[in-house]
Order: sequence, then C-alpha cells, then structure tokens
Amino acid sequence: MARKKYHNLTNFFKIKNLLKLSFYFLLFSFLFLSVVFIYYAKDLPRPEKFTEKQLIQSTKIYDRTGTVLLYNIYGEEKRTYVELDQISPYLQQAVMAAEDSDFYQHLGIDIKGMIRSFLADLRIGKLTYGGSTINQQLIRSSFLSLEKTVQRKIREIILSLELNRRYSKNQILEWYLNQIPFGSNAYGAEAASQTFFNKKASELSIAQAATLASLIKGPTYLSPYQNKEQLLIRKDYVLGRMKDLEYINSLDYENAKEEVLVFSKPTTIKAPYFTLQYIKNYLDEKYGQEFLETRGLKIYTTLDWDLQEKAETFIAEEIKINRSQNAYNAALVAIDPNNGEVLAMVGGVDYFGDPYPKNCISGKTCKFDPQFNVATLGLRQPGSTFKPFVYATAFKNGYTPDTKVIDEKTNFGIWGGKEYIPGNYDGLFHGEITLRDSLAQSINVSSIKVLLDFAGPEIENSVKTAQDMGITTLSPPYGPSIVLGGWEVKLLEMTSAYGVFATDGLKVPPTGILRIEDSNGNIIEENKKIPQRVLPIQVSREINDVLSDNNARAATFGFNSPLYFKNYQVAVKTGTTQNYQDAWAIGYTPSIVIGVWAGNNDNSPMLKRPGVVLAGVIFHNLMEQTFLEYPPTQFNLPKVNLP
Repeated sequence: MARKKYHNLTNFFKIKNLLKLSFYFLLFSFLFLSVVFIYYAKDLPRPEKFTEKQLIQSTKIYDRTGTVLLYNIYGEEKRTYVELDQISPYLQQAVMAAEDSDFYQHLGIDIKGMIRSFLADLRIGKLTYGGSTINQQLIRSSFLSLEKTVQRKIREIILSLELNRRYSKNQILEWYLNQIPFGSNAYGAEAASQTFFNKKASELSIAQAATLASLIKGPTYLSPYQNKEQLLIRKDYVLGRMKDLEYINSLDYENAKEEVLVFSKPTTIKAPYFTLQYIKNYLDEKYGQEFLETRGLKIYTTLDWDLQEKAETFIAEEIKINRSQNAYNAALVAIDPNNGEVLAMVGGVDYFGDPYPKNCISGKTCKFDPQFNVATLGLRQPGSTFKPFVYATAFKNGYTPDTKVIDEKTNFGIWGGKEYIPGNYDGLFHGEITLRDSLAQSINVSSIKVLLDFAGPEIENSVKTAQDMGITTLSPPYGPSIVLGGWEVKLLEMTSAYGVFATDGLKVPPTGILRIEDSNGNIIEENKKIPQRVLPIQVSREINDVLSDNNARAATFGFNSPLYFKNYQVAVKTGTTQNYQDAWAIGYTPSIVIGVWAGNNDNSPMLKRPGVVLAGVIFHNLMEQTFLEYPPTQFNLPKVNLP
C-alpha cells in the first residue's frame, strides 16, 4: 500500500515537473517569438509610409484634350497609380483567384499553403516554392530582397502579419495592384491595362482581367508578344478559378473563354516628330530624364490629334506624287496665332521608316531622312516666302500697297564679287506695277527694289522686322538676294512669324505645352504667354489684304490655284528657291497658320516645279479641313490711305 502511494506521489511530481517544464518551454517560446516578432516588426514602416512612399510612375504626354496618349516616358518601370475603385472588380477577383483566394479571410499568411510549400522545398532540397499571399508578395516587392533565405522568409511572414493588423484589406489590395509587375515594363494595373489593351483598368472585360492576372505568375515568360499560347492557357485556368469561387457564373465563364483578345502593339508613339523631337526634348532639358521617368507627370500638349492625323495623311498621300518630281520629303506646322499653340507638326514623311532608305548614298547623304525633324531643326532657304517681311518694312516706312515700282532689268551692282542682275520667275519684266501686284505675283526684281529703296536704305531694316517677328537664324553679311529667300530659316519659326500678320501685329512665341501636372494634379507649368506687339496694326492689315487678294495673284497663279478657297478669305504666300531645292507654302486666317515645306534632306534639286505645286496642294488640303474646327473670319481692312 505504501509502495503504491509512493508510486503515485512520484508520478505526481513527474507530471508536475513536466507541466512546469512545458510551461517554461511555452513561456520561453512565446518570449522568443515575441522578441523575434518585435525585432523584425520594427522594420515595418509606420502606416503613413505606404502612402508617403514615392512609387515610380511614368510621365504621360497627351494631346490637348487629355484623351489621346501620345507617349509614355518611363525608365525600368511604367506605372500610373490609381485607387481601388478605378480598377475593374473583375481584375481584383481574377488576381485573388490566381494568387490568393483566401485574401479576405486570412491574417496575412496562408498556413496551409506554407506547409505545402515547405514540404515541396524539402523534397527538392532548396527554397523554391513560396506559398505567398498578397500580403507577402507586397512586402517582398516593397521592402525585401528577392534572395531566398530562411531569415528573409521569417521577416516576410512577420511583416505580412503586421501589415494585415495595421491596414484594411482594401488598402492592401490597392497597394498590391499598383505595385506588381505585369511585363513589358508595365507596373501596376493601370499601366498594364493601357499597355496590353489600350484601355483604362476600370474598363477591362472578364477575359482581359483574367489575362492580366495570369501575367503575374510569369511577366516575361507569359508575355503575349512572346508566348501568347501559354498565356491563354493560363487565362482559362484563372477563369476556371473565378467560376469555382463564384466570382462569375457559368455563362460568364463560357463567354470569357470564347472572347477574342486583341493585344495592343508593343510600342505606340503618336506624332513622333512633335512628341519625341519637340516636346520630349524640351522636357528633358528643363526637368531631366530621371525626373520624367519616375515622377508621374501629366503633360497636356497643344496638339490637335484630329488635325495631326489629317496632316500626316495628306503629306503621305502627296509625297507619292511629289517623288515623281524628285521631291522625297515634306514637313508641316500648324499654329494657333492667337496663343502660339502648335496644333500639328509633321517633321518628315515617315519617322519609323528605314533610317537608310534606297535614296541614300553610302548610308549618309539622303533625300529622305526619316528621323530628322525638318520642322524644328532643318535650316532651309525660304524662297519668296521671305518677301512679306520686306514689304512690311516698306509699309512701316509709309509706303502702301498702291505705291508704284518699276519692274525692269536692273543691275544692282557688285554683290559677292560679281554683278547682280536677277530675273523674274516668268522670264518677263512688267514695267510699272503696284506693290500689291509685286508681292501678290511674287515678282523678284521689283521686290529687290522694295528692299533697297522702300524698306531700306539698309537691308538690316528688313532683317530686323523678320527678327522681331520671330526669325532667329539670319546671319550677316546680308545681300539683296535675302528678299528672294537666300538666307536660311526654320519652318516652325516662319510659320509662327506669319502668325504675327494674322493677329494684326501681335507675336506669341510657339509652344507645344498647355500645362504640366504632377502626380497629385498640381499644375507646375502652364502656357500663359502674353502677346507682344511687334508690328503696327495698319502694316499687318495691309499685308493681309495683299496676301488674301486672289485677283491680284491670279496673273501668276491663276484664279483657281491651290491658294484659292471659294467663299473663304485666306492669306498665303509660296516660295521656290532658284535652284529648286526648296518649295514652300505658308498661309493663314485669323484662326490658324499652316506652313508647308517640300524638298530633299540632302539639298538635291527637285524637278522644276514651283512651291504652289509641291507644297501648295498639301497646304490647301489641310487648310480646307480646318474651316469647321477653326472657322476663319474676314481680315480687318486697313485704313484707306488718302492722297
């Protein structure tokens, strides 16, 4: 009996000691885990950190309406942050179906999934499978390295639990959907939706949403541009998971499986001469490339996309005809003269064409260089389109369109080491004519007399008028042939300068920017250029009256030339250089100015065709298209000069 009591007492103490040891073990384990948890949890940023975190966001360049994306500037990450309610519920559901079906139920980690992954890792002898929840993926992509170590996994688990404790599920999902890579440099749902389907993330169909969710598993391997077949297989799997989880019904599932997916082209750059070689060059110089690639700016340009498309079409069509005249390239600029806004810009025929086309000599000298912006960079002789600056100078000196000048064979003395005895385009001399007829019919000899006798006596007087109106490329020494366009100019500057006539003497420098907003919508730059008077009102109106006088120019160009618009008043001047290297047409109404150049990049001569033929048709076609959107009004008449 005593032995039995002793045995029971011994068992009691053993159990007591065992319980005591278990208690201490559990206490130690709890304290150890607490220390570990605290040690790693301290690395989790405070709640404000996620909202303060500067996610890399690409800069977007839009047309003037903000609805047409012209170009996306990004470095390694192309991203646009959007709130959860701007992301299609289908995409949210597809992502959870593919990546974390218990997202709204678990505490930040999936115990069952982790155990399955752990056993799989044991079988292969290394850390490979993750079993990661959305929380874990977000923590890993935001704060941890991609190195597969036990220590990193512990930190990931603890930080995921703490993330779940501190933030709502919707907030975590929003961050996740804006953080993850989808391939093709697209990070986040909005960038991925725009990249692959050219639509907002809020507009995705079920099939499109399942496709994007599929890309998360292998952004590169499953790219539709590399492995479309495997991507579609994965898409159908995700659709099946969505049906099993009752996110969609059977009919939705079948329709989504049958939907034909059309992926956007990998790279889309609209209006590249304007976007890349005008706007982006300006942005790079002012803000720097790294700033543009990471800060999510929104650039609202002045470009009228509808007008731009028409301009590109008309040039592409006409150049097919012009090339039979040995004119391989053309450029165009359209500007609103009242605010300097560039509405359309075509710097050449085909930006994405062969950089060394067949018309190149040894890949160097080309009649057509696709990636050279003639509109902004090309220095070309303007021909007779320079004459209005000279006549405007004469009008400033008190002469009028009714003033008479003698057009006759004239020796203008020694210029450039030899006698200067120019002729007219038609080979004739016209005797006594008015300045109106001289300018409208583009008569050379009489125009040189206007330069030297009426606008002079110094040639610099006319040069200063052109410079005041925006021409920056004229360099001395000057000679009388400057009135015939013997010095070099840029198409953009010439078109803008003609805008001074259109506004009765007010200059507004050309601009391609309406406004620039930061990622929070704050305006950091805006077009608020103030018009500056550079030409008297009367002088401008006299030029407008002459250049819009179809009867006055008819003797040279005919009554129904490309310069004439029935029922509309349009001022226009053409130009052709003496050796037929350049052909021009620049014209305007009070609402819009359009300048067109045609020729060859290597300065090789065209066949003997004037600017009214090679550039005038393009000008006419586009100007005619503007009458509805930019309705022209009548020019204000100059005051009558009484004798």
